[in-house]
Amino acid sequence: PYGELEFETAVDIYREQAQSLVDGKVDGLVIETLMDLQEARAALLGVREAAPDLPVIVTLTFEPDGRTLTGCDPVSALVTLQALGADAFGCNCSSGPEEMAELIKKMYPFSEIPLVAKPNAGMPHLENGRTVFDLGPHDFAKLAADLADAGASLIGGCCGTTPEHIRALSGEIAFRKSNPKAPACPDGCGAISGTAKLHRFSTAGKFTIIGERINPTGKKALQQHLREGKLDMVLQMAREQSEAGASVLDVNLGLAGIDESAMMQEAVRRICRSVDLPLAIDSTDACTVEKALRLYPGRALLNSISAEHYRLEKLLPIAKKYGAMLILLPLDDNGLPQNAAERMTLLEKLLEHCRKAGFRQNDLVVDALVTTISTDETAGREIMQFIRQVNQEKKLPTTCGLSNISFGLPDRGTVNAAFLLMASACGLNCAIANPMMPLLMESLGCANALLGYDEHLKDYLAGHTANSGTAPVPAEKSAARPLDEQLFQAILNGDGDAALRLSTELLAAGISEEEQVNRILIPSITEVGCKFEKKEFYLPQLMQSANAMQQVMTHLEPGLAKNRTQSSGPKPVFVLATVEGDIHDIGKNIVKLLLENHGFEVQDLGCDVPAAEILAAVRKFRPCAVGLSALMTTTMPKMAETIDLLRANGENLPVITGGAAVDEHFARSIGAVYADDAMATVRLAQQAR
Repeated sequence: PYGELEFETAVDIYREQAQSLVDGKVDGLVIETLMDLQEARAALLGVREAAPDLPVIVTLTFEPDGRTLTGCDPVSALVTLQALGADAFGCNCSSGPEEMAELIKKMYPFSEIPLVAKPNAGMPHLENGRTVFDLGPHDFAKLAADLADAGASLIGGCCGTTPEHIRALSGEIAFRKSNPKAPACPDGCGAISGTAKLHRFSTAGKFTIIGERINPTGKKALQQHLREGKLDMVLQMAREQSEAGASVLDVNLGLAGIDESAMMQEAVRRICRSVDLPLAIDSTDACTVEKALRLYPGRALLNSISAEHYRLEKLLPIAKKYGAMLILLPLDDNGLPQNAAERMTLLEKLLEHCRKAGFRQNDLVVDALVTTISTDETAGREIMQFIRQVNQEKKLPTTCGLSNISFGLPDRGTVNAAFLLMASACGLNCAIANPMMPLLMESLGCANALLGYDEHLKDYLAGHTANSGTAPVPAEKSAARPLDEQLFQAILNGDGDAALRLSTELLAAGISEEEQVNRILIPSITEVGCKFEKKEFYLPQLMQSANAMQQVMTHLEPGLAKNRTQSSGPKPVFVLATVEGDIHDIGKNIVKLLLENHGFEVQDLGCDVPAAEILAAVRKFRPCAVGLSALMTTTMPKMAETIDLLRANGENLPVITGGAAVDEHFARSIGAVYADDAMATVRLAQQAR
């Protein structure tokens, strides 16, 4: 998902595979052992387009920290994929039954579909060159049976399990009570960000701000940027709203003179890489909505579905196909409703259409359709009456376009803040608003505290200084900071375009290539590595930051080569390969990126590389060290064979090993050094250079 394969190409390939199986008359399909939510989405879309009526099971594989390799937690994966049309979801591989039971427990309260568990027979290790798993049939069955109590309805085995394991498991489960039914999903399952972060919309709980600023209406500078095909201002607005306290970002790129659909797709890609918030896709154009929801790497919110014929006919089926949450707008082709009663009538109509389309209660948020009090002094009262009715009678969360209430009035910020407090007391749960307004956010903090949604007043107190009773003004825009700090942050943000621009500006300001590398770039990528090790960053952030730095390094390389002194010598060489029989290369590719970012020349031999080819590369390139990767236990012996061949031919350089099943004990046993992640490889390579 972070390589060269385009999303739609992946969908096409999965669709082709699924179509062949459908043509072969299968009864159902299983998508399993995936490590990334976006790839799982591509697979499920491809399968669904080939087999809309067959049952489909999807299972992901999770790391020991409870997340996939690319950082997705099981609840976010479940919520996204059950909305997208999976008939059952769960886990397979990567762990034994005890660890997998914990994942099932986390998912169970959110499940609307059966949960699946297929654990390994414990963890693998090598004995005399053979892969052996920890758990025999009896022990496996005893532990795996607990998966039923955790909430799994479909239970089996993965790596290391045999017919005897499954027979023992079947006998153990036969004495248990019947499998639990999937629970009613809790109040508000919510939207999922591009980095798989869940935000729940609820009728009770902290208030949600949907940031409204990414909208060209009335913003001449943003309009100009969009017409020039630039998205830097959009990304800046996204980051600023995230830092200011928004929980979701509304993205509206409706502007004459641009290709809204293409611009929306690119904005979705880039915003999802830049901020850790779900997006609300805000468009009335069916093509724009479909392409954005199809590409969106999580579960988006669609703003909005009204009772207008066009939206019901065109947008509602698209939203269902891609599993989006909906904002329901009580509006039809006859125009604005005049009071709360008319809004409720239109809402009933909308709810009926949504039920027929297959949407559930927790897929929906209701927009109160705020109109200005400047033209109707009863508007505020009617809107609050509608919010109360929706909250009490329909048990649905509510939102509104907050600034509409004050349109045409002076001192709009005060009016907006007062309305927010009054409406939240009536049950308003969410507002589409500008989080950069201090008065608004201060009022919101007070509302959460007064309504009992701020435990021990932690958020309220944290937002105030010790010496004053007012909330601090939001931080100045990043452009006010020195260029070197901005470049450091751009690498952390993974914003390659900004990093390249800032590096160019630093060169113009007299900051040399060497100084940028040593004082800014190396410290920034080191910080990225530290965050990755601490699980503050996951694979997406790591890859984006490494690619951003690579862009800058490529730009600086001519100057670096020109200024490089004879004494500095050439770059140290590192030979890297996935061993023979193994085609997995995600880990190897991460190591390559980070080594290159830290000044190494990497000779990447690729995957499925025989020992003799690795020996030939060592003789040709004379590296300071060799890196060997293997994901599967069945290919780990090839590491030993490679090292034996190197040693037998007098090559005694360090060999660094890594991979899912490799550990310190195994590495030592074959005369290698063990690296548990990419940054560890970099440190070991630096010691060897």
